[in-house]
Amino acid sequence: MANELHLDILGTSFTITADEDENYLQEVLSQYREAVENTKSISGINDPLNVAVLTGFLLCDEINKIKAQMEGDSVEMEKRTMNLIAKIDQALKISSGND
Repeated sequence: MANELHLDILGTSFTITADEDENYLQEVLSQYREAVENTKSISGINDPLNVAVLTGFLLCDEINKIKAQMEGDSVEMEKRTMNLIAKIDQALKISSGND
């Protein structure tokens, strides 16, 4: 079910339509507004276009860092899993040798 979200940020106002839940859309908008305010405060930039572009860049940077961390976590979990499998295989071989 399509929901409309009215955006009024950085001096620009428009409405988007999305298939997401209205509460989810409001949460995303709130996060973006917070990111915009953070960008303004750390950069000192006030030009709306520059703030929007820099905010988008910073959010993409954050996404890439999270992805890299998740991939690292995934590799570590795979190593642990393979180690456990090897230990189980070894225990089964020892156990079957005693029968």
